[in-house]
Amino acid sequence: MATTVTAKGQVTIPKAVRELLGITPGSKVDFHRAADGSVVLTRADRKKPASRFEQLRGHAGTGLDTDAIMALTRGET
Repeated sequence: MATTVTAKGQVTIPKAVRELLGITPGSKVDFHRAADGSVVLTRADRKKPASRFEQLRGHAGTGLDTDAIMALTRGET
């Protein structure tokens, strides 16, 4: 993934990388030079980003109780 450096030395981190690392606006990142000379980008807080399944946890709402479901299946309103 290539990106362009601005006159101020800024770059946009590609969306796929931000999602992989869990980087959101306001997140702090670190740059480390590896032994082979490459540069590695990591989250400064070292937190592991939530998996896509963890991100969905709790989003279903309270839902219907058994009595409400049975009423719907019987056509009762």
